[in-house]
Amino acid sequence: MAGPYPKLYSFPDTATLATQFRAYVLRCQNDALRRHSTFRLAVSGGSLPTILAKALLEIGDGSPEDTPQFPKWDIFFADERAVPLDHPDSNYRLLNDELISKIPSEMGKPKIHYIDPNHVNDDDPQELADLYQEELMRTFASKDSVKLPLFDLMLLGCGPDGHTCSLFPGHELLREKDAWVAAETSSPKPPPKRITLTLPVVTSALNIGYVATGAGKKDILKQIFDAEEGRSLPSSLVNQGAGDKVSWFTDHAAVEGVSFPRRGSL
Repeated sequence: MAGPYPKLYSFPDTATLATQFRAYVLRCQNDALRRHSTFRLAVSGGSLPTILAKALLEIGDGSPEDTPQFPKWDIFFADERAVPLDHPDSNYRLLNDELISKIPSEMGKPKIHYIDPNHVNDDDPQELADLYQEELMRTFASKDSVKLPLFDLMLLGCGPDGHTCSLFPGHELLREKDAWVAAETSSPKPPPKRITLTLPVVTSALNIGYVATGAGKKDILKQIFDAEEGRSLPSSLVNQGAGDKVSWFTDHAAVEGVSFPRRGSL
């Protein structure tokens, strides 16, 4: 893997991981709020919302630096399934169930940018992707004035095949250079219709945090970090495109046998 290198953190259990992940997310928040008035982040699905909730809903030390400023958060989805918002496959529902609905009222709520529910049943999800791109443009400026939206933080997961967002190995969407949001009509993982942020949008983020836990991830992480044949996997392409902007948060089981250097704390 050519430098600059991503950072690979490994912890003995998910509780320790969540504590360190909290510090990472809040550091990104505080840096963002020093730059501008909002914290703009994108979140994927899978196990990530559960770990994010565990990290953010635990009691901190009470200092401003260790406090989520939820009313200043703009949360987008790194990818979303073309299903109703209350559907079990919805990343919005997952994030809402795990985190948003559990935030104490006195802490306030983030602004959630979800897909247009009026177009989830369209035969072609392209309109859904176009509308979500317009939603990004309302926050980040139009495509005529900026090349790419600049997220303060991108929070991602890695599938057992190395996919991230809804960018799958060998798929033509990995070559998309112009669109911010792309449509997927035949995902190899159900449900088949989805939208996803494109690779240039992901790698342009100021910070990219991956969460990967459990022994079921060790084979794919070894490919991503150690094997030449893993360089074309979507998660590897994020590592290559964003370098040291990428931080991986794993438990020891997920990186068993991985030779890439690990860190034990931020």
